[in-house]
Amino acid sequence: MASCMVAARVEAAGLDPWRLGGEIWASGSRLEGLCFSGANLVPLRGQRGAIRAFADRARRHGRSCSSLVGRAELVLPLWEELAPSWAPAREVRADQPLMVLTGPPRIAPDPQVRPVRPEEIDRYLPAAIAMFTEEVGVDPRAGDGGAGYRARVAELISAGRAFARFDENGEVVFKAEIGAMSARVGQIQGVWVHPARRGEGLGTLGTAAVVERLTALGRISSLYVNGFNAPARRTYDRIGFQQVASFATVLF
Repeated sequence: MASCMVAARVEAAGLDPWRLGGEIWASGSRLEGLCFSGANLVPLRGQRGAIRAFADRARRHGRSCSSLVGRAELVLPLWEELAPSWAPAREVRADQPLMVLTGPPRIAPDPQVRPVRPEEIDRYLPAAIAMFTEEVGVDPRAGDGGAGYRARVAELISAGRAFARFDENGEVVFKAEIGAMSARVGQIQGVWVHPARRGEGLGTLGTAAVVERLTALGRISSLYVNGFNAPARRTYDRIGFQQVASFATVLF
């Protein structure tokens, strides 16, 4: 579950770095340590010796990732090794509960939440940009005018993994995405409710609709949330999610 993003990529692309969008680093004769290096640096497993080996390799390559993310017990020691040469980080989020739900949601889902159609991208994109900016603290259009982010959103839409509820004026009032989907797990991300509609339960019912879709596909639902985000944690508790581990993210 913690490695859903990497597992989904490997299942789809194999280990070829060009198709994978990164490299899988291994440590030990029996692959006791594994780490994905791409747009994000994601330690997957390993004891302290493997973490040091990954840090040494990352230092030699130089920082090209936008974040360090994964299980807290791996990310935080890796950041401790890298901080003297990679610091300062823009933000360190050390407590992000990883939550899973192995069956249908406990509450009835919002019937108005549905997959976004390709022709709706221009209505969906402002909500996606607002979510990213609120969550990560940077505008995803910076650098290339938004071309890369638009392409990523378009990819999710065409795969049927972007979901929204539109109001009577065609504006997005709820959105979420299945950011990665392996053979066993779907990772929900980008949950967002229009600021004018917060407090109405749209986030709870909308997320339940995405869980229902994953259940129909035979997948376990997974997500992680900032530990300080008490309203979101209450939302996921009501849907039926349970914490199984802790993530950490270092943002650059």
